[in-house]
Amino acid sequence: MGNLATFSVAAYDSQLNAWGVAVASKFLAVGNIVPWVRAGVGAVATQAYANTRFGRDGLDRMAEGHSATDTLAYLLESDEERESRQLGLVDSHGSSATFTGSDCHSWAGGIAGTGYSIQGNILAGPEVINAMAETYEHYRSSFLWKMYHTLLAGNQAGGDRRGRQSAAIYIEKPGGGYGGHNDRWVDYRVDDHLDPVGRLAELLRLHELYFGESADRDKLPLSGSHLTNLQDIMLRHRYYSGVPDGIYDSPTKQALDAFIGSENFEERVDLENGTIDQPVYEYLLEKFGAGS
Repeated sequence: MGNLATFSVAAYDSQLNAWGVAVASKFLAVGNIVPWVRAGVGAVATQAYANTRFGRDGLDRMAEGHSATDTLAYLLESDEERESRQLGLVDSHGSSATFTGSDCHSWAGGIAGTGYSIQGNILAGPEVINAMAETYEHYRSSFLWKMYHTLLAGNQAGGDRRGRQSAAIYIEKPGGGYGGHNDRWVDYRVDDHLDPVGRLAELLRLHELYFGESADRDKLPLSGSHLTNLQDIMLRHRYYSGVPDGIYDSPTKQALDAFIGSENFEERVDLENGTIDQPVYEYLLEKFGAGS
């Protein structure tokens, strides 16, 4: 296997009770190898001449209650090729550990801080890791975007000195998956792209559009001009055959059920209470145009 010249962040958010890994590399489909995450347990990034067993075994070890530091020592102890490995771990309490073997290609190194571990190899220089740590420490936003902007900072500081090819972000939290049926909250990969970190941002914005949550103040009533505009769109696209009158009656509700289902926005429209999240309403108007 080739060397994963990679920079990554493994992290824990105590408010969300979420764990994740964000990673980028001049390597095909880096998200298929580096990130390993388990809700309630921790996160592992395994890279350089990656030993993928470290992901599974590391999570199993931390699930037994061992710390990130103890787990790291356990994984390395039995690996005869440990000096070619690079690892970052965060456990269920947010304690972290990182390791860079002496045979990893320069520049290589890492930083372990409270709730995060950052590491990289074959980098432009130490400024990549330093920029990532600075961003993680000071970025004030959602955990998802904090992870992304940490990765972006490394990319902008030079990243993998060989170039760019793939990026990924994987986050788990209990019940965070679609419909609350699993823990896989965010799982996006850009496997082969000229600007993988930039493309990853586009996917994350779509993620927020389709699966985000709006505060009550940002929920629009399905009535009046809001509904008239949607009825007009549905009329033009043959979901609705009535008059765009802004009245939320049974035919309109049935048409909305079909239209919203076709656009995959079930998570952001409440047909029973007659509301639609404002970002989705604005997106639909931009996509389809009202009155055009």
